[in-house]
Amino acid sequence: MTTEALSAAPVPAAGRAHRVRELATERKKLRGALIPILHAVQEELGYVNQADIPVIADVLNLAVAEVHGVVTFYRDFRREPAGRTTVRICQAEACRSVGAVELGEHAKRRTGVGFGETTYDGKLSVDEVFCLGNCALGPAVEVGGRLHGRVTPTRLDALLGEAR
Repeated sequence: MTTEALSAAPVPAAGRAHRVRELATERKKLRGALIPILHAVQEELGYVNQADIPVIADVLNLAVAEVHGVVTFYRDFRREPAGRTTVRICQAEACRSVGAVELGEHAKRRTGVGFGETTYDGKLSVDEVFCLGNCALGPAVEVGGRLHGRVTPTRLDALLGEAR
């Protein structure tokens, strides 16, 4: 997700519904169109709002429950706006073997939020991811789109401080 999408001003509900319909219509002929549509909505509008689901279902002639099921099943789709900065902590096996579980717990204690949540002030979202492609330098953490390797709790504190 781009930083620009997250920092953009909120789109009014009517304008958002119109834009979601446009994004869905542009992609509805793709094979397996639902996932690309959801990614496009999230990329441009920052998250998939509950009100977006019936619009997408209408364009694709699907049940609202089908679209809702996909949105809630995949962790990649946010259902509320992300914080200004997103911290993603790898929880794949290579990173777990060198301290990623403890690093995730440390992040939760420091920020006061769990994976998939955003701080009360909207400044920081913390997510888990299951590979950042930096396995040799685990535990890997991505802060605001920038990858960091061999992250210790002390280094994570510094990165969180910079992000806020």
